[in-house]
Amino acid sequence: MSAEIICVGTELLLGDILNSNAQFLALELASLGIPHFYQTVVGDNPGRLKQVLEIAIARSNLLIFTGGLGPTPDDLTTETIADFFGVPLIERQDVLDDIAQKFASRGREMTPSNRKQALIPKGADILPNPGGTAPGMIWQPRPNLTILTFPGVPTEMHRMWRETAVPYLKSQGWGKEIIYSRTLRFWGIGESALAEKVTPFLDLTNPTVAPYAGQGQVRLRVSARATSATDAQLLIEPVAQQLRQIGGLDYFGDDDDTLASVVGELLIEADETLSVAESCTGGGLGSMLTEVPGSSNYFLGGVISYDNSVKASVLGVSQSDLYKVGAVSKVVAMQMAAGVRSLLSTHWGLSITGIAGPGGGSDTKPVGLVYIGLAKPDGTLECFKFQLGQNRGRSSIRHASACNALDQLRRRLLAIKAERQSSPESIDGQSVDL
Repeated sequence: MSAEIICVGTELLLGDILNSNAQFLALELASLGIPHFYQTVVGDNPGRLKQVLEIAIARSNLLIFTGGLGPTPDDLTTETIADFFGVPLIERQDVLDDIAQKFASRGREMTPSNRKQALIPKGADILPNPGGTAPGMIWQPRPNLTILTFPGVPTEMHRMWRETAVPYLKSQGWGKEIIYSRTLRFWGIGESALAEKVTPFLDLTNPTVAPYAGQGQVRLRVSARATSATDAQLLIEPVAQQLRQIGGLDYFGDDDDTLASVVGELLIEADETLSVAESCTGGGLGSMLTEVPGSSNYFLGGVISYDNSVKASVLGVSQSDLYKVGAVSKVVAMQMAAGVRSLLSTHWGLSITGIAGPGGGSDTKPVGLVYIGLAKPDGTLECFKFQLGQNRGRSSIRHASACNALDQLRRRLLAIKAERQSSPESIDGQSVDL
């Protein structure tokens, strides 16, 4: 017993509209534990839609259609499905009255073309649409085959799915189990390298483990099928714990965690503050930090020192060093970090200077070269050099630079936390006088 999602609309094929309906339904099917192996997008063409139906009914028991239920001539989903199964369309008076009432409530007159929305295959049930004029249908044209249709408007489809379709599916025996997932997040390791480390786990069947990568981050999705979220979590947690241990410091959080949110939690725990100085990222690092609710508790602010004159006059970077070694250098990165820490009186200062491209690079300082400076609470300085690649693209280099800066701070905060916890002068993490 499996489901298949079929999205109808030439605008989807042309890329004019993002197919968010497929993502929504996929997540919903997973939450209900309904197996889902195929998705199809097809244009507003009866012949091609029938071809899709022919394939789908041979491999799936639940077909979920979105789109093609409107009043215009290219809205052909309902009549094409009915024609495929050789069943006549019947005008439903109750649906017609509902459409007319909705037009009247908006001070508009129903057009003749809207009558087609009241045509439903003989024997099908209505899937009500409280928010729009296009109802869907619930139909079992053959044994072991259920068809649900929804309009393409996401807000209408979401409500119809939750209010009518989900209760119906559960009443028919679907959704007795759920598929629950947890995402483990990693930074500083490539997808292939992490996959090699966790290879034995990739063959598990319940829970399953799958790697994903994007924008420099690697994720391991751990999914379990069970009768409840609690039971699924019991299956997931032992595996997740082993994966965290294998990932070591490259592992930084679960699910909705970000590098910025994890850094914030560590700063709050240490009762410490942070300021930033940015050049090539142009405020991207500060933006990541302030996306986290409550970040004002530890993030005091930053300086976008894009021009060398700002580096010198505001952050106190040496004019001589800027002239001799240039803005993209270890010494300037550390001075930027020290300068912003002193300027804003924070425990930590974090800086970024680099060449985001596409121009501005050289043989000795190519595009993608980035230095990250770190000024620590004890006043000592550290610098990290990254070569992010000349063909990566400006936006990607800027994003990776900000993430690398947060990651390096995270690792230092974790190291200090570990030292405090292992100190013989502490009990349960609390400092004591000896």
